[in-house]
Amino acid sequence: MCSVKKHDNIFYLTLTGDDQHLLNPTFISSIRSSLSEIKSESAPGSVLITLANGKYFSNGFDAKSNDHEVSSIDRLLEMVNLFKQLITDFISLPMPTIACVTGHAAAAGLILTISHDYVLMRRDRGVLCMSEIDLGLTLPEYFVAMIRSKFGKPEAIRDVVLRGVKVNGDEAVSMGLVHSAHDSEQEVVEASVSMGQELVKRKWDGEVYGEIRKSLYPELRKVLGLSTKDLAKIKF
Repeated sequence: MCSVKKHDNIFYLTLTGDDQHLLNPTFISSIRSSLSEIKSESAPGSVLITLANGKYFSNGFDAKSNDHEVSSIDRLLEMVNLFKQLITDFISLPMPTIACVTGHAAAAGLILTISHDYVLMRRDRGVLCMSEIDLGLTLPEYFVAMIRSKFGKPEAIRDVVLRGVKVNGDEAVSMGLVHSAHDSEQEVVEASVSMGQELVKRKWDGEVYGEIRKSLYPELRKVLGLSTKDLAKIKF
């Protein structure tokens, strides 16, 4: 479901499997296991880049169930609870994180994307969107907290959440949703790696970085049940 490679203190987490990278219990568990592995092997200056093969970065939850005794609604609620744990992992991860978005990111896939510190997109293909308004679904509380924490402009929240607007790379940059947009898959990957290499040079203490990140998003931190602590690891 996903693979992890490491080169020059950059961890590459690649989402594999079906083209849509739908989030189901097995997939979520696989990503969480990979993040646990990455965290255990991290060192000062570590960076994570998340990539996905195919047309989609992630097309959201896989709410279909093969268990006839489990309704689609119950399955969806299960996804919501499991995915919350994954988002908690990302917000707590002791290193800078970069989402290299070379395809569509929709609904929970968008939340997965913006759980990273930086988002880089291609402008020639792929959109960001929240499809819940069209599907007739309300948003989990932690989705709302994430959106309010990460979207740069109130009108961006309105258009993406209340209108279901599909946002391309350049539009996402102007809305403050992503860091930069690039002309091709190769260029967005290269830009993500280049950013990762620059961040590695800073050799930041991961624990301090993670605590500062959590402190930036008090609403999200409260919803996720995360606490913060004061640290002083001063280098003279």
